Amino acid sequence: MGSLIIENADLFTGVDGEVISNGSVWVSEGFVRFAGPKDDMPSDVENVERFDASGKFVMPGMTESHVHLSYNNAHPQQLNSQPLPTAMLDAVDNARVLLGSGFTSAISFGSAQGLDIPLRDAINSGRIPGPRLAASDRDLGSTGSNADGTFGGDNSKKIIADGPWAVRKAVRSLAKRRCDIVKIFLDGEALSEFAPPGVLTYSDEEVAAAVEEAHIRGMRVVSHSRSAAAVKQAVRHGVDIIGHANYLDDEAVAMLEAKREHVFVGPGIAWEIALLDRGSELGLPRDAMEQRGYQREIDETISAVKRLRESKVRVLIGGDYGLNITPHGTNSKDLEYFVDLFGMSTTEALLCATRDGGAAADPSGMVGTLEEGKFADLVVVEGNPIEDIRILQDHSRIVGVMKDGVMHCALMQRNPYIAPSEMGS
Repeated sequence: MGSLIIENADLFTGVDGEVISNGSVWVSEGFVRFAGPKDDMPSDVENVERFDASGKFVMPGMTESHVHLSYNNAHPQQLNSQPLPTAMLDAVDNARVLLGSGFTSAISFGSAQGLDIPLRDAINSGRIPGPRLAASDRDLGSTGSNADGTFGGDNSKKIIADGPWAVRKAVRSLAKRRCDIVKIFLDGEALSEFAPPGVLTYSDEEVAAAVEEAHIRGMRVVSHSRSAAAVKQAVRHGVDIIGHANYLDDEAVAMLEAKREHVFVGPGIAWEIALLDRGSELGLPRDAMEQRGYQREIDETISAVKRLRESKVRVLIGGDYGLNITPHGTNSKDLEYFVDLFGMSTTEALLCATRDGGAAADPSGMVGTLEEGKFADLVVVEGNPIEDIRILQDHSRIVGVMKDGVMHCALMQRNPYIAPSEMGS
């Protein structure tokens, strides 16, 4: 972690939508010392290695806000059937691929085999490459919830707890395991036979207990909340990041707007789109998924995100990647969805991925933008994502990924952190 000046770049700092022509970033000892126009660089900077980024776009590292690094790009019913050592190897590889795709931070939305904590520790120690990981453990849900149904209530994969005191005990056990994140199911999934969206699977008392215990112990809470009722329950009791939020009514939008300085929403749109477009690969034909309500869910999500944008609620990219229909390394597809489906500008989508995602990943404010004093996490791109957001899906265009001031792939060389099967996806 020495010093490096990246100069002559098209620089997107993520502070706002501006792109600075002929921009420079000075990195020293893992921190950003300067980011702005080259002509404004402090004049006393001498004897520092320089990289000419002419024709390249430099931006903050992105945040994947809904990650399952222990998922192994398999059929949902096969995600956790592999032995634990194999699952850990998959998780290590997935962390490497995510970093190489330009994501320097990630928020775990559940680790079915409890792998994210040792994975986080290995990343933080420098033993393996990967993003800054806010780690969770197994999902927490009630009997008959979507958590219960996914793996038949197998407590090696999920934690099933009923009643406020059982929920408190479960959260305390997660704190003992040194989690950063507690994932809780507040309603279900259209594929579920007994816990569809809209059926609240935890009482207010249970949700309040979970959030209180987590916050006392310095953990944050993320929720699976598809329906307006589940979103309102999450906001009412202080959930930090709300996953999905597909169906919103006026009251839910107003509650989110009132708490917009404290809460984030991740639509997770990739899962629904993939189910419709590629569900047949899982034995789930499109007409069956439409009958289950997934086309309506997409339509409602588009409407919901429009209302959230109008209310200035921060919306995050992250879409349940890690299945065979949404493989790791394709996470930047979310940016295309944000532009094409949600009507965002490419700049707005990038701000969701960088500034707003960084604020969700690190409440201390050290990631997400390129500003003096912040961690030196950045991406060097061949081409301009403002002109074509799909460039970020082309791994050959990601020519440099820096985290903590360390370049995790050599500038101007093919990214070594992308598996050959993922190149050009």
